[in-house]
Amino acid sequence: MSDDEPHTKDLEFIQDIITRLSGNLFKIKGWSITLIVVVLLFRTSDLHLLIAFIPLFGFWILDAYYLQLERRYRAMYKDARTGNQDREKFKMDSSAYSVDSIPKLMFSRSLAIFHGTIFILLLVYSAFVFFLWLLPEICGI
Repeated sequence: MSDDEPHTKDLEFIQDIITRLSGNLFKIKGWSITLIVVVLLFRTSDLHLLIAFIPLFGFWILDAYYLQLERRYRAMYKDARTGNQDREKFKMDSSAYSVDSIPKLMFSRSLAIFHGTIFILLLVYSAFVFFLWLLPEICGI
């Protein structure tokens, strides 16, 4: 066993965690779209449109949480790669690393584009449905 092998294994462990977190981010986006579409397909009244915003915000927050974890582990990886002596090898506690807060990450470019687009589309669709609901009253039908 060489002197460099424990260092390499430590880096591999951290990289495996980062890879899993990245996969979770991708799955969250898929589940977000799926549940929003299911809510819109099975709505029985126009007020049920508001329910579609619940999974949107829930998954948006969850997505930001996983992004925060991923950034913490990337900071840990950087420390491990550069040989920071303060970090204990094979300790996978990422709480010592400070990254952006969840609300700030929610509006980061990667999350805001995806979830923000869905939010705007839901608002436009809700406005359209609301307009169709008011149309008979406006026209006197």
